[in-house]
Amino acid sequence: MRAFLLAVLLALTPVTASAVQPDEVLKDPALEGRAREISKDLRCLVCQNQSIDDSNAPLARDLRVLVRERLTAGDSNQQVLSFVTDRYGDYVLLRPPFKATTLFLWIGPFVVLAIGGVATALYLRGRKGAAVAAGGDTAPLTEDERRRLDALLRKDKA
Repeated sequence: MRAFLLAVLLALTPVTASAVQPDEVLKDPALEGRAREISKDLRCLVCQNQSIDDSNAPLARDLRVLVRERLTAGDSNQQVLSFVTDRYGDYVLLRPPFKATTLFLWIGPFVVLAIGGVATALYLRGRKGAAVAAGGDTAPLTEDERRRLDALLRKDKA
């Protein structure tokens, strides 16, 4: 029972992965903390869905080293972010700013969702119309049609 509870506790405990190598860590804890904050906001351009703080890619390592070099040179956090975005563009930011060049990044998913909703509604409306046309609005059989149908059904039974 204890093993089960320990397994559940470990499964529910958030684990933060960090790819920062020991040789990258700055001696000054305050600068290292700033470097970690900046690194968590920068996208690994190889992995694309990880921060450079979490990525083991060589480019992510290069960016982590660059961030630490800029901080050691005396840049502020904003200056470091500006330097990196000037070099790699807004795509390097995990949370790109809302501006004209990134408008599609922010609005695009909602546009795609709206188009999908309209397409689904039109498809379902078309299916409902086809179902009504196929059987909902048909006239009853005439006496002659009913006799022929009965004859066909009796023939199938025999």
